Amino acid sequence: MVWKYLAGRRPMAPGLSSYGVSAIPADLQKAPELTRALRATACALALLWGGSSALSAAAQAGPAEAEATLKDAAPKPAARKSPATKNPAPKDAPKAAETAAAEIPKALDELDPAQPVTETVVNVAGWIIATADNRGLPFAIVDKNLAQILVFDENGKLRGLAPVLVGSAVGDDSAEGVGDRELKDIPMEQRTTPAGRYLAGYGPATGGKNVLWVDYATSVSIHPMDDTRASRKEKRKERLASPTPEDNRITHGCINVSPGFYSKIIRPTFRKGGVFYVLPDITPLQ
Repeated sequence: MVWKYLAGRRPMAPGLSSYGVSAIPADLQKAPELTRALRATACALALLWGGSSALSAAAQAGPAEAEATLKDAAPKPAARKSPATKNPAPKDAPKAAETAAAEIPKALDELDPAQPVTETVVNVAGWIIATADNRGLPFAIVDKNLAQILVFDENGKLRGLAPVLVGSAVGDDSAEGVGDRELKDIPMEQRTTPAGRYLAGYGPATGGKNVLWVDYATSVSIHPMDDTRASRKEKRKERLASPTPEDNRITHGCINVSPGFYSKIIRPTFRKGGVFYVLPDITPLQ
């Protein structure tokens, strides 16, 4: 369940994010009696059921009514038919239901158990789904501050979450012409992973490769961590595996994930493209 991954982790300090405004009205954000947990629950429900009906109803109600609304929105088990009812369920129905449930893929979670997923990310995901901003495409949210990526399918269901390596420099813009330079010619202060909303897709790269471009104009792509001499020297594998995000800033601007996460989640999810939301380091979220 999305709630297990997004809300079951160690919570961050309470605070309102400025993303998710379309999904969470201002009056709801200002209500002191509505706790952070309830707002996160509303967003998680929006993720689970791929829409904003429960979220919108909860937003217009008080705390007690909101909680009741969310409970009412939860899927109810189907009522059993009496023996006298015509067309009773086949005997193998429970087995078929179990088989169908087993076929639903579980989200791949590579994050350290102690790593939180911020409320901002939950709110952004809820806003994307509630407003259909992904336009029916799979999408990913990259949290540079905590060095995380969350991947969702086109229906807003969580497919996986994992640590990432991002640009070594703090910043939300790319220097002019940075995409036309050799990596060695990019100054340290310009090695940023730009923030924004990007329509990503596979395309050709140097060396005859085909990569998933997040922003082709600035040569920012997402790819599996390379096992090269330079990568080993920079201890990228160790940085990716560490439980803290502070050492995950090492790239020239591209986004790196583990080879396993790339092959199991990134490549199949974005084989026909998708939308990437890269959250800013310092720029206001609005």
